[in-house]
Amino acid sequence: MNYNLTLSPGTYNTVVEEWDKCGGAATTPVKITVSGSGSSGSSFSSLQASGGWAGYGQGPPNFVDCSPSPCDGISFWMAQNVKSPSMDDKAMEVNLGGTAVYSDTLYNNHLIGTDSSQGLPDTGHTLVPTLHDFTYDVYFYGTDLALSQAEEFDINQFFDNLGFVWGHECRIAGGNEWDVWNPVAAKWTATGIACYPNSNAWNHVTLKVERTSSNQLLYESITLNGVTSTLNWTFDPASYPGWYGVTINYQQDGNYKQQSYDIYLDELTFTYQ
Repeated sequence: MNYNLTLSPGTYNTVVEEWDKCGGAATTPVKITVSGSGSSGSSFSSLQASGGWAGYGQGPPNFVDCSPSPCDGISFWMAQNVKSPSMDDKAMEVNLGGTAVYSDTLYNNHLIGTDSSQGLPDTGHTLVPTLHDFTYDVYFYGTDLALSQAEEFDINQFFDNLGFVWGHECRIAGGNEWDVWNPVAAKWTATGIACYPNSNAWNHVTLKVERTSSNQLLYESITLNGVTSTLNWTFDPASYPGWYGVTINYQQDGNYKQQSYDIYLDELTFTYQ
């Protein structure tokens, strides 16, 4: 089937249905996001329910990946298609605990390029180097967000031995402020933007970044629950020999007691162009 349909900007929850010759039928939901005027791009939607997620533990002082759980005093696990709390019966639940204080769990998904979970391996290396604008859009929910030292959402692009790592960290127990990652200095930089997500409610985060024509990382804006803060900060990329592709990360950080807590992700959409 090949059919063109004109849609106004917005999000559409559609259903695809098929019938067999015996009268049986099956359906699957398909979410379609149409960009507004002046913008374009392709999107992966409902990534929280997608395959390809790999989880790791990380602990101070070096935060080296360990797996499987438990490892290095860190406990972590992930469950998909969680129905409650959920916005669409397809939430992703991530738990962090253990005994090693201030330790984290990182979940990573390779979207485009090497080990693509979305069927875009880009084996000819013709797509990834052309991409320059990215948007990470997600809802998250926690019953007691004070247990979270920080919530981290990252966008990563690798090609020509360069690493464009746009890291965004909402410090909660760590001070209720957004930090962004400086790849060359390998450190977080405070933005002065407040981050006060709500417990027992869905919090909506939209992160917009760009790789500039001069190959710098541009942090454009951070939106939390409808409030947009514009940054327009630039940093240089770091060296990542041999890495190739576009990936996203989600990370939970443990507090001074490493108290166990759950975060639910839903409606995770990644847009690229």
